[in-house]
Amino acid sequence: MKYFLIAGEASGDLHASHLMRELRAADPEAQFRFFGGNRMAAVGGELLCHYESLAYMGFLQVALHLPTILRGMKRCREAIDAWRPDAVILVDYPGFNLKMAKFVKQHALCPVFYYIAPKIWAWKEHRIAAIRRHVDRLFSILPFEVDFFEGKHRYPISYVGNPSVDEVAAYQRTHGLPAPDGHTLALLPGSRRAEISDNLSRMLQAAAPLCSAPGAPWEACIAVAPSMPKDFYLDILRRSGFPAERARLVENDTFGLLSRATAALVTSGTATLETALFGVPQVVCYYMRCGWIVARLRPLLLKVPFISLVNLIAGREVVKELVAAEMCPRRVREELLRLLPGGQGREAMLRGYAEMRERLGEPGAPQRAAGEMVAWLKGKSITNP
Repeated sequence: MKYFLIAGEASGDLHASHLMRELRAADPEAQFRFFGGNRMAAVGGELLCHYESLAYMGFLQVALHLPTILRGMKRCREAIDAWRPDAVILVDYPGFNLKMAKFVKQHALCPVFYYIAPKIWAWKEHRIAAIRRHVDRLFSILPFEVDFFEGKHRYPISYVGNPSVDEVAAYQRTHGLPAPDGHTLALLPGSRRAEISDNLSRMLQAAAPLCSAPGAPWEACIAVAPSMPKDFYLDILRRSGFPAERARLVENDTFGLLSRATAALVTSGTATLETALFGVPQVVCYYMRCGWIVARLRPLLLKVPFISLVNLIAGREVVKELVAAEMCPRRVREELLRLLPGGQGREAMLRGYAEMRERLGEPGAPQRAAGEMVAWLKGKSITNP
């Protein structure tokens, strides 16, 4: 069968690549065309458009690049219509993907599967109407989404487990269990230019006293985002005044970095979950300009009490979240010191990680999702919601 996939960022490219492998295992005749990235291309099939050419987030960036985005949508619609796939598989990226789902269903082209549900439980809850109309089956990777979609909105979904569990487990099978080296502080400042610039400079200021003191054992190791140039990070390092000999850039090896880190400063997103799965105590840091305004508006804009996946899955505060105005070097440093060996918060956080891990369930998310998709297409199971 023919599968058309759409992933709009690095994490979607990673998760979609694993799903494609499992689709091929369940359907040896599988053919792929996709909007995605290098990891998907490595599995096989035809990469029609790289996500980097369309990965614009936030109102201003979208407005400035609207012609490019609209051309990408037009090209995607034309590619789906010309190829006539047996299924379209959407991976997160709701602003783009829900429009593609509408097109596919309006033209009755094929079933639409959504792998990695849009986070409408946090904002834009009204999108449930579009999902209900245009998505045949939604595959969730977060356990609390079952109650949100099925309990609150009466929309049946499939919770298949979380692919990060699979990815971390696969890494550990190959490289062994985490072994903190006692001197690595992991800094994961995000994947987009603006958030990296805002967060990394403050992370470095927070870590500087630990790394620059005479005889200090700590080294700040910075995870470089895919497609971001090293010079961009080096410029932030120079402007921050951080001692260059106590910093290191880590490219294409975030899991390796987390496997040896003793503690971490992490910008919210999938990275918070991956850090927890590696058992690395962390402070979640997300700076926003005009932070005091954001803090006042947050209850109106955000429908959930936390921003990190760790806390959302656990249902309580396991990791400290320093957001907007709270994300300042002094506060970050205070929380980081609590998480270093001997700190009063370290063991409690590790116990919280174990609780979160149990709620996620066993590995096998892409395999379960692929199996259900192929079964649907073969008419063997699953009831259309």
